[in-house]
Parts: sequence; C-alpha cells; structure tokens
Amino acid sequence: MKKSKFISEFKEFISRGNVVDLAVGVIIGSAFTAIVNSLVNQIIMPVIGFIIGGINFSDFKWTLKNAEGDTPEVAVYFGSFIQQVVNFLIIAFVVFMMVKLINMLKRKKEKEIEEIKEEKVSKEEILLTEIRDLLRK
Repeated sequence: MKKSKFISEFKEFISRGNVVDLAVGVIIGSAFTAIVNSLVNQIIMPVIGFIIGGINFSDFKWTLKNAEGDTPEVAVYFGSFIQQVVNFLIIAFVVFMMVKLINMLKRKKEKEIEEIKEEKVSKEEILLTEIRDLLRK
C-alpha cells in the first residue's frame, strides 16, 4: 500500500509542468553549451591566438615539475582556464541579450494592451458624452 502511494506521488511529481520545463531547459542548455564551446574553441580562440602571434591558449601552462623517465610532467594548464572564462563570458552575454529581448517584447506587449484599454475607455467616454449631450437637449 505504501509503495503504490509512493509511486503515485512520484508520477504526480514527474507530470508537473515545472519539472518538464526544467528538463527541457537542461537539454537545451547542454546543446547550447556545445554550440558555445565550438564557437569559442574553433572560431574565437584561434583568431585571438592569431592576433597575438599564433599562440594557442590551450598550450599555456606553468610547469611545476618536468617529466623524468616514466614520471609525467606536472603542470598547471591555465590556458584551458582562460578558454573557460571566455566560454562563460560568451554564454553570459548571450543569456543577457536573450533576457533583454524577452523583456523588450514583454514591455511592448504590455504597452499594446494598455493602449487597447485606453482606446476602449475613450470610446465609452465618447458614447457617454454623446448620450449626455442628447439628454440635455
């Protein structure tokens, strides 16, 4: 009996709109991340590297200990970190632009709704004024 209640609660949780919306957001976000990573790694970073003298950012490292025999090199690869910072800035900029666009469209829609309300009020006021004037005569 407890198991069926648990399963029904789980089904209710999964079928909520918010969970589905979140899942869609995560899927789209991961696809968007792949696009941004490609943009940064294959387009932006090579251009920046070319501009500053053909340097590949992923090769930037700080060697702590050189390789000796079978022991591999110990290094801090800060070039990869630079690429991730650029990825973040691009994603943040694109999200900012999307939010800005959505807010602009929302304000435009609200303005249109307000104008429609004002038109309705003004038509009613005109009719009432005409009726009042006819009653006075």
